[in-house]
Amino acid sequence: MAAPNKGRRAPTSQGHPGRTLLLILIVMVALVGGMFYSGTLTPRLGIDLAGGTSFTLQAENQPGKPNAINETNMKTAAAIMDRRVNGLGVTEAEVQTQGENHIIVNIPKGTNPKQSRQQVGTTAQLGFRPVLTTTAGKKTPPPTPSPSKSGKNDKGGAKGKDAKDDKPQASSPAKPSSGPTTQGRAVTDSLKKAPSDPPKATDPASAKPSTPPAPTPPPTGAAEIPAALQKQLDALDCSTKASRAVAGEKAAGSKPGDPVVACKNDGTQKYALGAVGVEGTDVDDAKAVFDSQGGQGWIVQMDFTSDGGKKFADVTGKLAANQPPQNQFAIVLDGAVVSDPRVSQQLNGGSATISGGFTQQSAEELGNMLSYGALPLSFKIVDETTVTAALGGEQLQAGLIAGAIGLALVVVYLVAYYRGLALVALASLVVSAILTYTIMTLLGPAIGFALNLPAVCGAIVAIGITADSFIVYFERIRDEIREGRTLRPAVERGWPRARRTILVSDFVSFLAAAVLFAVTVGKVQGFAFTLGLTTVLDVVVVFFFTKPLMTLLAKKRFFYEGHSWSGLDPERLGAKPPLRRRRGSTRTETKEA
Repeated sequence: MAAPNKGRRAPTSQGHPGRTLLLILIVMVALVGGMFYSGTLTPRLGIDLAGGTSFTLQAENQPGKPNAINETNMKTAAAIMDRRVNGLGVTEAEVQTQGENHIIVNIPKGTNPKQSRQQVGTTAQLGFRPVLTTTAGKKTPPPTPSPSKSGKNDKGGAKGKDAKDDKPQASSPAKPSSGPTTQGRAVTDSLKKAPSDPPKATDPASAKPSTPPAPTPPPTGAAEIPAALQKQLDALDCSTKASRAVAGEKAAGSKPGDPVVACKNDGTQKYALGAVGVEGTDVDDAKAVFDSQGGQGWIVQMDFTSDGGKKFADVTGKLAANQPPQNQFAIVLDGAVVSDPRVSQQLNGGSATISGGFTQQSAEELGNMLSYGALPLSFKIVDETTVTAALGGEQLQAGLIAGAIGLALVVVYLVAYYRGLALVALASLVVSAILTYTIMTLLGPAIGFALNLPAVCGAIVAIGITADSFIVYFERIRDEIREGRTLRPAVERGWPRARRTILVSDFVSFLAAAVLFAVTVGKVQGFAFTLGLTTVLDVVVVFFFTKPLMTLLAKKRFFYEGHSWSGLDPERLGAKPPLRRRRGSTRTETKEA
């Protein structure tokens, strides 16, 4: 009965353990090579370990919304700021409310504090204003006085029958410069993106009015610019960052129904703008999308609320009847124009797209501003402090010492109880440590993962989880030896039983980590993320390193003969006589009977 199975490999045996070990070795080399290739050799540290910057923001009601500061809006603001500065939630930037009207934002070292300050500080006062006129961003010099027909000059200004004082002036279609930032981007109905139905909008730089603008009256629907507003526009200087900041603060403090003058965020243009036609709260969602079918490249898709869609349709309907630049609307965020797309037709349906010259980064930035800039609150930074990492460094040192002591105790236990098998466990722990370190290091620049103190605790806990998997497998092998089997069959027969136990145990740990990551915020997510990562790596190491290594060591004389220091000595384990001897004696007793 046993003859047909002679020479066959057990169904649970591993045919090529050497190849499996080579595979995991290649993976380790690739990860280490990726570290050196990216120039990132250490994990990115969180604010409690590396220090950073802490901002305190105070909420303020916007004009016309006196009761906007409440618990719901504060939580919404904190969630938006957290999403903007924290990415996937593991960059270790902390955003939390404090009191009734304050939000604390902690930015770890290594993150650009200037960029983060802009991200957390530009979450309010978003509006769509029609463009009345636009010109270059530098201050417009005053006109040279010319003598009137009477030969008199009143206060340095020419006055004659052709002069007009303090009366509305019809805007002439200002010719934009040829730069891409001044041409405006096309706005089209997002439902009409098929190549067969291209948008009818034209570039303002190449747009030609059907009649000369000077001798003819303004087109139907064109807005007239008050002389006082034109004077403000001429005096506006957008050439420096300081002047743009002053202009933005002044524009942001104006009422939504008042016309304003504003600068482009890069200072290339300045605008005279009408009243707010669509508010930021009317934007339901906005995102950057790559339009491969229409051939427009990166575009920004906007979805409006029900009321916002009606407002946007009304605004675009009026703008479409005008000549450039009065067929454009400015997207104004905190008093600065971030985009000035043009309109060629009324846009209905509650959605639209902005296209024209976007890069992926610029499209995502605009989509981010549109989507997350619509808060009924404004914020100002009332405190900015630098956090030192001295305390965190001491805590990290104490944590590492505790981890080293725990690891040493595990090693002592493995050597004392499992002897030679401790070498397998230690080698597996080294492989697990290399994989964990390299992956954490590469996740820093990849997704912004930052190692904080709870994450270090998660890595220390993982030592016990990994050691537990080895112990489960070793005990299964020992159980098989106690049943009288030799080492090779014991290694293969004990693996299926150990594998099931290891998978169930690791699944429970991973499930707990996933739930913890989903329902918590802040530093606790670092612990959950690290715990989940090391649990997955534990399965990888046991399946692709520990088991193949045991298969190879079972062929070594030191182990298969059961040396007293191998940890597999049958006498020490109290093993029964070998199965063949027990089966032979059973047959003899049967014959005698």
